[in-house]
Amino acid sequence: MGWEEVQLGGFFGIAQPIRHTEPQKIDHLFILPSSHTSQPSIRRKLKMATVVSSKIRKGTRSAACNASALSSLCCFLLIVTIIIIFASDGNAEGLRPAFACDARDARTKGWGFCGTNLGIAERVSDLIGRLTLQEKVRLLVNNAAEVARLGIKGYEWWSEALHGVSNVGPGTKFGGEFPAATSFPQVITTAAAFNASLWEEIGRVVSDEGRAMYNGGLGGLTYWSPNVNIFRDPRWGRGQETPGEDPVLAGKYAASYVRGLQGNLDGGRLKVAACCKHFTAYDLDNWSGVDRFHFNAKVSRQDIEDTFDVPFRSCVKEGKVASVMCSYNQVNGIPTCADPKLLRHTIRGAWRLDGYIVSDCDSVGVLYDNQHYTSTPEEAAADAIKAGLDLDCGPFLGLHTERAVQLGLLKEADINSALANTLTVQMRLGMFDGEPSKQPFGHLGPHHVCTHSHQRLALEAARQGIVLLKNHGPSLPLSPRRHRTLAVIGPNSNVTATMIGNYAGVACGYTTPLQGIGRFAKTIHQQGCAGVACSSEELFGGAIDAARQADATILVMGLDQSIEAEFRDRAGLLLPGHQQQLVTRVAAASKGPTILVLMSGGPVDVSFAKNDARIGAILWVGYPGQAGGAAIADVLFGTHNPGGKLPMTWYPQDYLSSLPMTTMDMRSDRRKGYPGRTYRFYKGPVVYPFGHGLSYTSFVHTIADAPTVVSVPVDGHRRWNTSVSSKAIKVTHARCSRLSIGVHVDVKNVGGIDGSHTLLVFSSPPGSGHWAPHKQLVAFEKVHVPARAQQRVFLKIHVCKYLSVVDRAGIRRIPMGLHSLHIGPITHSISLQAAVLGVIKS
Repeated sequence: MGWEEVQLGGFFGIAQPIRHTEPQKIDHLFILPSSHTSQPSIRRKLKMATVVSSKIRKGTRSAACNASALSSLCCFLLIVTIIIIFASDGNAEGLRPAFACDARDARTKGWGFCGTNLGIAERVSDLIGRLTLQEKVRLLVNNAAEVARLGIKGYEWWSEALHGVSNVGPGTKFGGEFPAATSFPQVITTAAAFNASLWEEIGRVVSDEGRAMYNGGLGGLTYWSPNVNIFRDPRWGRGQETPGEDPVLAGKYAASYVRGLQGNLDGGRLKVAACCKHFTAYDLDNWSGVDRFHFNAKVSRQDIEDTFDVPFRSCVKEGKVASVMCSYNQVNGIPTCADPKLLRHTIRGAWRLDGYIVSDCDSVGVLYDNQHYTSTPEEAAADAIKAGLDLDCGPFLGLHTERAVQLGLLKEADINSALANTLTVQMRLGMFDGEPSKQPFGHLGPHHVCTHSHQRLALEAARQGIVLLKNHGPSLPLSPRRHRTLAVIGPNSNVTATMIGNYAGVACGYTTPLQGIGRFAKTIHQQGCAGVACSSEELFGGAIDAARQADATILVMGLDQSIEAEFRDRAGLLLPGHQQQLVTRVAAASKGPTILVLMSGGPVDVSFAKNDARIGAILWVGYPGQAGGAAIADVLFGTHNPGGKLPMTWYPQDYLSSLPMTTMDMRSDRRKGYPGRTYRFYKGPVVYPFGHGLSYTSFVHTIADAPTVVSVPVDGHRRWNTSVSSKAIKVTHARCSRLSIGVHVDVKNVGGIDGSHTLLVFSSPPGSGHWAPHKQLVAFEKVHVPARAQQRVFLKIHVCKYLSVVDRAGIRRIPMGLHSLHIGPITHSISLQAAVLGVIKS
């Protein structure tokens, strides 16, 4: 059967045909199809059975076992032997034995926590009641110990799946039947697609592969991903892991990816358990002598509510995430992992987290050892657990919690509450339901990892995330007929691991930019720089000569993990070393058009290239994943029409002159010369703005239908008078349920090339002093429009969620009056008017 291309929820994927295979009967034995014998345990047993079969036959020949009188007995002995081999560990269908509640253990019948007919809360309560204090404490850490007397195995909680199953955490390993997993583009690249259905589908694929590796004994079920922190400062080394600078975009990404990972199953069951991290106001790793272990983020209540907490709220309330991770830093003098206002009152109280709260790795130790927040380690353990922490990534709670109880700093009931949250998640994952192979995802195995359809999705994600920043002339797309020989130059022109960024695993395979381009044209390859640091001009000569010979020149430049990474924030925004000089000199020598391709997680000040007429086009590809080279080539040669948009602002280098990373304020302050952060609050010059991205075709927007006046039902208040319509109403006083604005937009492709268009809708609220952003993203949608065709897009804008602003006290309000919706070059005004319904009690 061939592969059939289908459209799935706004992105293009490849549907994998189902092949039905039957066992082949050979010499009285059933040989399983290869898709089933790929499990190591089964292959091992089949090999053993073959050896035993051979020995039985050899041994019985001398005893005349081939005679008809004994042939039946010989066959009987052979079959019995094979049955014994396959039953030897009771796990013929998978490598991983039961984590707990093994049906072969007669004791499980008397243990309530193994009763699948009971509710999860009842099962958890039963289990906690059977544990000793010492056993409970050993379950508070990521490498939770076994409880042998209750048939519970040890478990490693720490696994990662930021953009594919990763081996960064100790819970997942590659090897044997699982040598690799699909490596999707880094999150910042995928975010540029502005495609929620794509994000959810990536999550679904990653969880398929994660479950398969769990069944194979090489992975866990608790993945500490995604990272949904706001990309507040362009120098942050981990900005690449995030969905960008906008809280609405980050929140939508968080909820979509989490839904894909966790599976949206009935009864609260989980396919895998995701985790949104790092809560909160964490966006500095190591800058100018300040590191994340010692940093106290001084954040206003306004910025907490308006910016930093928004993605986490969406992750919990809309994505129904099973876990939230607290961060290393302090917020306003209190370590986040020991702050009950953040953990117990906000995450679990206001947002109603149904799951567990985990510390960033060793952060409980950090608050004692590095931040000196408490006088004793026992106080640190007690403070963290009482604040609402359920699990410690690290040994600290395992070492000091029992003593904290003995000293009266902590009650055993507090530990029980923490364990109830972690054990509930394990039960929702089916870890206490017996053998994994008999559970809903027990069929997943090696043949569900690195599949053709998964790898095609990685390619499509890379294509959708590529952003065309400049196209003078136009210089792109290239023509295989006119551009038969290409010079491919630059330190990132033939890289592999660079394309998958950080928190990655082992990719199924790579297509480098050089390889991808080589499928369309003859290439002349010169590196130009020995690496991205580009510390010398020694290799410039060969690169310049190549550009003189070729019909077009592709420069693949940018950054890698040596420049931006965890615990490595950038010093500036320019290309490293002599990269700019290489680009300029090659462009000056190039016989044909010069195209600059940038790999990076963060923004780069390429003003020189933007303003250089000899550089015809600029592409930003982020870190495009294992298929990055193929995606880049597809865009260069026009087999894919770029539609990505920047998820962060690209600032000029001098933006940093008066902007310490340690200053957390989002809003500008003219008195102090402080410029503000992100497109929402910064009005100064930019290299490229948030949401910028070109196409090979042109799109025209028309608002087909949208209201001009919207009534906001508001509970009355005796202090209000007839001027209520001019106020900014507290969201808590509005009847927010079903209070949405429907906007119909016609998107017409007026060019001659099919294309996908990212429709971005911004709102500017009426004047609210220092409350409001200049504008804010309120909706986005990806739509595919054939050439000369038109598509109508429906956008639903929730009034309380997206048209509200936050005042200086951290209170979210809906400004009454004229709100302006911006869709491309067009503006539509909507007047919000309060409709007072009655009187509420103070």
